[in-house]
Amino acid sequence: MARRVSRSVAEFLALNSSMVAMIVMVVLIGLGEKMAERFLPLYIVALGGTNIAVGFLNSMDNLLSALYSFPGGYISDKIGYKRALIVFTLIAMLGYALVILIPTWQAVLIGAIFFISWTAISLPAVMSMVSKVVRREKRAMGVTVHSFVRRIPMALGPLLGGLIIGLYGRGRDQNAAQVLGVRTAFGVALLLGIAAIAFVWFFMAEEDTSKKTEPARLIQMAGKLIRNAPLLNLLVSDILIRFAEQIPYAFVVLWVVKVNGLSEFRFGILSVVEMATAMLVYIPVAYLADRYTRKPFVLITFGFFTLFPLVLYFSRTFPILVLAFVLRGLKEFGEPTRKALIMDLAPEDAKAGTFGTYYLIRDVIVAVVSFSGAYLWNVSPRANFLAAFACGVVGTVLFAIFGKDLKGGEQEA
Repeated sequence: MARRVSRSVAEFLALNSSMVAMIVMVVLIGLGEKMAERFLPLYIVALGGTNIAVGFLNSMDNLLSALYSFPGGYISDKIGYKRALIVFTLIAMLGYALVILIPTWQAVLIGAIFFISWTAISLPAVMSMVSKVVRREKRAMGVTVHSFVRRIPMALGPLLGGLIIGLYGRGRDQNAAQVLGVRTAFGVALLLGIAAIAFVWFFMAEEDTSKKTEPARLIQMAGKLIRNAPLLNLLVSDILIRFAEQIPYAFVVLWVVKVNGLSEFRFGILSVVEMATAMLVYIPVAYLADRYTRKPFVLITFGFFTLFPLVLYFSRTFPILVLAFVLRGLKEFGEPTRKALIMDLAPEDAKAGTFGTYYLIRDVIVAVVSFSGAYLWNVSPRANFLAAFACGVVGTVLFAIFGKDLKGGEQEA
């Protein structure tokens, strides 16, 4: 009986040995990374960096996410997703080591070149794996499981990081506590990265690369994407929605801690609220998206992205901020469905490459615009948040009018 139930649960969640290996890797690496990454704006300021440096870090994150997306897909298509994931994790660990060994804000920017975009460079490999080891009619669920487990470290990491900073703060000034706490968190991240590589090496199935053809070049992939009208329409709307997310992204922690005077630990609690909300809606939405159509779920998600910066601006107390971060969690409502829609619209023989090219184009444009967030913040938080809201409105309307719809399991011709 118990075996039958576990088999049914595994079938419902699209689980197999490769999926479980991916889940463990994502949790281990994510937990170590998110203990420190959400506090990097405070860390930079504590080491003498300016708001411009904070904005540059956020813009660099977007730019590197873009630049790494295509190589991530290309390498995955060439050597297989398992080997690609191990290589990408080793690169991230090099960045952790730089931050640990060199406590300056300049070292953070250099180290970030290696670690801050692990998700971006590894995501095409993960999506390629899902498309190969999960049945097409369960693809949204497979992508959702990945998104769901990513939120576990995203929820617990900031909470543990805030706790570490608080513990090291006893008998020290706030800046010293933040510096020591973040470096300690990166030390934990380094150890968890080693454990993740070991687990993937022994338990993730090898991909057969003997029949792989040479992956398409970037210009070829970009040309195919631009000629794919449904995918291009999704891309344009997604870019505007990312403006709404990234213009205020790096300054949310400053809004909570510096402007409204809450503690780092309370910011960690808000992060838990955000991720818990996202995790509660993931599985039901994936089930419905696989049974019905993709577009309504993506459109609702774009609406939540749009509303968050507007609501955040009017949130000045902890209880109201909790409500704002519930809304921020709801913006993940259809994110896995959006990724599944990209995979459905992509050519069957170039899933990772198409996914990487999509993210390359999207994030290069977003990186350039998101740097304006620092200048808008220097004008006023109001200017920052309202500009983000306006971008979200335009992106949502465009997708409502021009966005392509597909039923779960359906492939674009």
